[in-house]
Amino acid sequence: MAHGAAVSTVAGLSARVLRLPLRRPWGPDVPRVHVIEVVLTTSDGADGRGFSWTPTIGAGAVHALLTQDIAEWLVGRPAEPEVVWDGLWRHLHEAGSGGVTTIALAGVDLALWDLRGRRAGLGLTDLLGRRHDSAEVYGSGVNLHYSLDELVAQAERWVDTGHGAVKMKVGRPSLDEDVERVAAVREVLGPRRRLMVDANQRWDLPTARRAIAALAPYDLYWVEEPLLADATWAYAELRRATGVPIALGENAHTIHRFRDLLDAGACDVVQPNVVRVGGITPFLRIVALARSYGVSVAPHLLPELSGQLALTLPEPTIVEDVEDASFAALGCLAEPSGVVIADARLTAATAPGLGLRFA
Repeated sequence: MAHGAAVSTVAGLSARVLRLPLRRPWGPDVPRVHVIEVVLTTSDGADGRGFSWTPTIGAGAVHALLTQDIAEWLVGRPAEPEVVWDGLWRHLHEAGSGGVTTIALAGVDLALWDLRGRRAGLGLTDLLGRRHDSAEVYGSGVNLHYSLDELVAQAERWVDTGHGAVKMKVGRPSLDEDVERVAAVREVLGPRRRLMVDANQRWDLPTARRAIAALAPYDLYWVEEPLLADATWAYAELRRATGVPIALGENAHTIHRFRDLLDAGACDVVQPNVVRVGGITPFLRIVALARSYGVSVAPHLLPELSGQLALTLPEPTIVEDVEDASFAALGCLAEPSGVVIADARLTAATAPGLGLRFA
C-alpha cells in the first residue's frame, strides 16, 4: 500500500443461516448440517464472503453473535484478517475462548481472506503459496448406524473410486460388533489400503485400551478421538500403552488447546477443523505449532476449504471427504468451487478468493 493511502475498513456485516439436508444422514439425530454465510462490506465498496459451519448445535447462537456483538465491534476496523483476528478473539473471550465464539469468528476471518484473494486476483491456494498440485483424499463415513451390509457396500464404493485410505466409525454397544465390522471393511479393502477408525469420544480409558487391542490386528492407520476430547491425561496414558497412532483435534478450538495436547504427548496426528478453530489465520498457526513438534496434520472435514489449504502446507496432507457431504454434494453452491475430487485426489483451480458462493 502506498504511503498515505487510505486503509480499507469494514463497513458492515450480514449473515444468514442455511439448513442443508444430508443426502446420507449422519444418524437419526443428525439429518442436516448448518452453514452461516457471512458477507462483509468495506469502506471502499468491496465485499468478502465467508462462512461458519456446525452440524447440529449452535447455528442460531453463531448467527446472533455475528450480527450483534461481532458486527458492532468490527465496523471501522481494518479489513485485514490477521489484524482483526487477535483483537476480535480477545473481545469475545468473555463468552469463551473457543466453541461458539471461534466458530463465529471463522465466518469473519474467511470473509477477510476471501476479500484479500479477490483484491489480489488469486485463489486461496495461490494467495498462500501453492506447494502441491494435488492432495490425497480419503473416504470417510459417518456410518456407525449403518447395517453391516450398508457398511460393506460403502467400503466397496470407495474401493471402486480408487481410494487408498478409508475411515469408519466404531463404538457400537458391543466390542464384538466393532470387531466384526472392522474385519468386514478390512476384507473389502485388502491388505494394502489404509484403514482408520473414529470412536467420536465414545470410550473411557479402560474401554479404549481393550477396544484398540481387539482392533489392532486389522492394521489400523490411526484411531481417532477414542476418548473425550478434553481428557488430556488419559490420551497421554493411552498413547503410551498402544502402538496404534492416535488422532484428535476436531474438538480443539484454540492454539492453546493444541499446545496442551502436544506438550502432553497426547497424539500422533492433529486434526484442526478450520471453522472450529476460528478460520484460516489460526489454522495456519496451529499447523506451524504441530510441525515444531514433528506431529502430522490432517484437516477435519470441509474439503472445499481444507483441500485448498492442504495444497499450501509443507508436507503432503491427506484430506477428508465424508461421502455425499461436501458442499458440492449438498447442492448448496451457486457455482462450482473449482475444487475437484477425482480418482481420490483433490485439485483446486478456484476463482479469486475462496471460490465459494452459496446459493
